[in-house]
Amino acid sequence: VVRFTEGDGLLPDGPLNAAVGETVMFTTTLSPTEKPFQSVNWNVNFSTTIITMINSEETIAPEYEGRITFFPSTASVELRSLTLDDTGDYTVNIIQDGKAQQGRTTLLIYVKVSNVLVTSSSTDLVEFSASVSLSCSASGSSLSFLWLNGSSEVTASDRVQLTDGGSSLTIINVTRFDQGPFRCRVSNPVSTVTIKLTDVFNVLHGPENINLILTCSVGSRPPAQFKWFLNGDQLSDTEELRLMNVNMSNSGNYSCQAFNNKTLRSQTSESSAITVLGRFDLLLMCVIHELNYADVRFFPKRNDGRVQMGVQSESSNYAQVQANSRAPAASSLPTYDAHMHHVKRPAPQPDPNAAETYAQVRVR
Repeated sequence: VVRFTEGDGLLPDGPLNAAVGETVMFTTTLSPTEKPFQSVNWNVNFSTTIITMINSEETIAPEYEGRITFFPSTASVELRSLTLDDTGDYTVNIIQDGKAQQGRTTLLIYVKVSNVLVTSSSTDLVEFSASVSLSCSASGSSLSFLWLNGSSEVTASDRVQLTDGGSSLTIINVTRFDQGPFRCRVSNPVSTVTIKLTDVFNVLHGPENINLILTCSVGSRPPAQFKWFLNGDQLSDTEELRLMNVNMSNSGNYSCQAFNNKTLRSQTSESSAITVLGRFDLLLMCVIHELNYADVRFFPKRNDGRVQMGVQSESSNYAQVQANSRAPAASSLPTYDAHMHHVKRPAPQPDPNAAETYAQVRVR
């Protein structure tokens, strides 16, 4: 039984909420009296009479027979077996000792929440790329929907969409923190039902803690010095660039610069894009560029002297000149093994059976 509490007027302020099939008590603020009221009239929506009492004689409207009880000491009324049609504005008019009093309040009838069902469009979800839709359906009137992830309320955001009055929840680019458990809470002013999604999300993720090593390899004598750049900003000055626990911030255009501190020549590789998809999915590009250079080895003359650079009349036993300028194949970039084989091939040797020959090297 739902009861009013006392208010400022003859009847407390409304509305009063009740469910179909329940009982409601319209309690006046009058103190009980043994002296009968001269007249009492209850009506709904200012037109339909529910009960009239004149000089202790009660008259109940036929449609309320068996559903209403009148309390003559306070002029209160109990209404049972409520239906949706009982919703309306209720008014009581009382006359006592020639003094009229009137009270008014509102009764709202609802169908309780029932048959709540929660479904999911998918259960196996790839982190950062999959989307999922949850649907919550229920029976009842004036329904409100609230989604919970664990104990936290789910609210709309860039990744979360609430549609169909809140009954549908769509999560875009799911993360492992969207795994749930998800619950749908359906309520109206007279009831609340919370149902857990029975299908368990399986958010697939990883691999995790990826370490990425980029290698810059060139042929250079003496060995080249290296600098790595990301989007034009220098990162390190090592031959290998190690990126630990890569994430989306590691995406960008990487380039390597090789410098020979003797020839004072440098060459910068073309930028190579590394894209970290989501958090841990990697698209890696390994690029090896060769530094164009001439590797000249001088060997002593017969008298243990050396060829003087720029003196055209001087010559060594022989000079090995190795130029690393062979471009990679157009169809693919060179592999590390192929590169090392290329730059470390054996140096040419003079024919031991041939007469000694001399090569003149001119430095320009």
